[in-house]
Amino acid sequence: MSSVPARSSDTLTDTVVVRDLGIADYRQTWEAMRAFTAVREARTLDELWLVEHPPVYTLGTNDRREPFDNPAGIPIVQTDRGGQITYHGPGQLVVYTLLDLRRRGWGVKALVHALEQSVIDLLAAHGVSATRRPGAPGVYVDGRKIAQLGLRVRLRGSYHGLSFNVAMDHQPFRQIRPCGYAGLETTDLAQLLGPERASIADIRQPLVSLLLQHLGYNRPNSP
Repeated sequence: MSSVPARSSDTLTDTVVVRDLGIADYRQTWEAMRAFTAVREARTLDELWLVEHPPVYTLGTNDRREPFDNPAGIPIVQTDRGGQITYHGPGQLVVYTLLDLRRRGWGVKALVHALEQSVIDLLAAHGVSATRRPGAPGVYVDGRKIAQLGLRVRLRGSYHGLSFNVAMDHQPFRQIRPCGYAGLETTDLAQLLGPERASIADIRQPLVSLLLQHLGYNRPNSP
């Protein structure tokens, strides 16, 4: 995961490496993202990492560290992404966006908008109307959150990214204030469409295709 490929200048802005990491430990993946970002250069290709994590709570840089019940003993990791507390677990597709924002001429707001729009379009393709919420990044269906965002920009690169709830256990979300909002409910694709129509295997490629579209890539490169 720490290799940093480089290419000629005419492919840098429209090519992205897409890596499917399968199921991977959160802390190890986070450390790999930081390592990638630390050594990337002006000619390093951007990458998208797709992954599922074993159960873990992650705390963002804005988290107030309020106590909460954790009867299952789910690990808690303090991270360097923006935002507050969230939960990752099986049945949630996480997409980490290791992008050179300076090269694209983008700010964080443009990246957030592109990630949100990718999920909104994916849901629309399944007949589900989804929205943004001002001041609360993410994607919502009838007031319930289905996708979470948290980003970090360091040196010339962004990392962390998007998590999309596909078919998961929501009890860990109920133990916390998701993204800092008391009483915020979460949902997933299985609740909206039925479990037979909601699997990570089924939505992985459609979501990647929309991300490529909204992030402006036309040359996916799978290692």
